[in-house]
Amino acid sequence: MIRPRLLIAPQEFKGTLSAAEAAAAMAEGLRQASPHVVLDVAPLADGGPGTVDALLAAGRGERRWNTVRGPLGAPVKAAWARLDDGRTAVVEMAAASGLSLVPPDARDACAACTYGTGELMRAALDEGCERLIVGLGGSATTDGGKGALEALGFRFLDAAGAPLPPGGAALARLARVEADARHPRLEQVELRVATDVITPLLGEDGAARLFAPQKGAGPEAVEELEAALTTFARVAGEEAATIPGAGAAGGMGYGLAALAGGKLTSGYVLVSRALGLERRVLLADLVLTGEGRFDRQTWLGKGPVALARLAREHGTQVVLFAGSVHADAVLDLSLFRDVVELSAQARPGASAHETLRDATARWAMARLGK
Repeated sequence: MIRPRLLIAPQEFKGTLSAAEAAAAMAEGLRQASPHVVLDVAPLADGGPGTVDALLAAGRGERRWNTVRGPLGAPVKAAWARLDDGRTAVVEMAAASGLSLVPPDARDACAACTYGTGELMRAALDEGCERLIVGLGGSATTDGGKGALEALGFRFLDAAGAPLPPGGAALARLARVEADARHPRLEQVELRVATDVITPLLGEDGAARLFAPQKGAGPEAVEELEAALTTFARVAGEEAATIPGAGAAGGMGYGLAALAGGKLTSGYVLVSRALGLERRVLLADLVLTGEGRFDRQTWLGKGPVALARLAREHGTQVVLFAGSVHADAVLDLSLFRDVVELSAQARPGASAHETLRDATARWAMARLGK
């Protein structure tokens, strides 16, 4: 009997399951319902949460920990990674400046800052890395990377020469940026900025108007942040504001590109190459992916859609498991064989792991059989 080979490659289910935890739940459900299948498990990341884990899983390396400033100032313990015998460092901004670090009732898109991410970058530079990968995604911030750049020695000053306070809203008063005290190794390192979306800095699909509402910004705050980021671009250079991914992580993609020499790249592409994902898709009879919220943002460079497009190129079908499917989502049925919405199937009191496991098992029983 030929045993079907399934590739399990979900992204994180934000706020409930990491990519690795989601993959484990899906694998458990498949083994319960269809023990004859062969499973290849590859937890996915696209520059957002899980990027450090994915790159460590793809090759040799070690995890490091630093206590840094969190998005609203409280200290957090954040991990980063050294790969390739220390030549490459990987910093995941969500670990230091992520939305998951802030309780929903405390979110403040105007005041949250990326300083802690800059502290992780500084630690990697101090250890002599030759290549620094900064994964952008899952941020609590809309400060254009101002905080991270300050941690690296840049100074953001108003017209009177006074330093700006933390947060993106303060950029409305930006008059100049001083870079004389920037970290000396910034010019020596290859800085790769792995973005989870392809959005620009400004506009309807930009850092403020598209993403700030989920970080606690109401309509007035959104426009305040849009105006502040517009001022930032005018002072620091408008050309980088239109680079795909400039709006990632509250505009941090823009800040690193405009002032620190960062080269923006798709986080999904970077991680998928490290994981050998195309080869694994070629070997698979079917691909299972997933994420917590399937909506319009999923189509702006997120991993599940990018993976589905890769699979379609090779004639491999894809099944998507999503915590919820929102009305603004584009359901391209040429990409997905099935879309399974977990919120419609969850049992009262069931954990996120149990819900995803059971939904996967039910799907497998119906579509694969014993």
